[in-house]
Amino acid sequence: MTILEADHIQKRFAEKMVLKDISFSIEKPEIFGLLGPSGSGKTTLIRILLGLLKKDGGSSYVLGNDSGHLSDDTYAQIGMMLDEAGLYDRLSCIDNLDIYRRLYQLPYNVIEPALRRVSLYDSRQKAVIKLSKGMKQRLSFARALLHEPRVLFLDEPTSGLDPATTSNIHELLFELKEKGVTIFLTTHDMEEATRLCDRVAFLNEGSIIECDTPEAICCKYNTTNQVNITTAQGESIVLDIKRDAVKIMHLMEAGHVKTIHSMEPTLETVFITLTGKELV
Repeated sequence: MTILEADHIQKRFAEKMVLKDISFSIEKPEIFGLLGPSGSGKTTLIRILLGLLKKDGGSSYVLGNDSGHLSDDTYAQIGMMLDEAGLYDRLSCIDNLDIYRRLYQLPYNVIEPALRRVSLYDSRQKAVIKLSKGMKQRLSFARALLHEPRVLFLDEPTSGLDPATTSNIHELLFELKEKGVTIFLTTHDMEEATRLCDRVAFLNEGSIIECDTPEAICCKYNTTNQVNITTAQGESIVLDIKRDAVKIMHLMEAGHVKTIHSMEPTLETVFITLTGKELV
């Protein structure tokens, strides 16, 4: 069964076409990143996939079900972290999770491990209004995972967070994928996408302009013939495959090469090359 599918999705706001013929599919558990600058349509697409926003054309499916008519049983298999909305400022961390625990008809004892999972157990009695942005993000994350979903939607999950909190969330995402959870996330952080994602899609002006693994995309748009060689002495040398072919061969024959790898561009460089825009 296809886990997530978009088939020629279109969305218009007034006279502006925000999403144009969006198509992709996720067939197995993976971390799939939707990359694009602010205003490119990332959040709009997530809301359509979740059935929170009506599309103007095309079709979309989550766990084999039409996302425009998801049943309660299907929603029970979906977790989402769209923003801080849904957290009650004057309630404690425990009480916030207790509300969602009741909605999912889960036992009370799911709350403590959920808070420990995101390192918030020691702050369990704090009101949300007293939490830092990073702590609120982690609480939203705990809420999204409370019912152990099969599919997880995350909209800019680490935006504005400190490096330590970001690293913690990344590790949790890797753990979830290993347990068979499919993660669909949006980000404009190309380094994050390179580290996290099995596949990424570039969204620009409402259209997907590239979709593949980060490695494949970078190789596809590699216009140089350079390699980086680390010698046995620890020296780093950049050489041209064609112009310096004889030198490279001599270094290898003499046993002076410790590592050698091609000089692919970064995801961000490729995106700028394709769109002329930086991700901000």
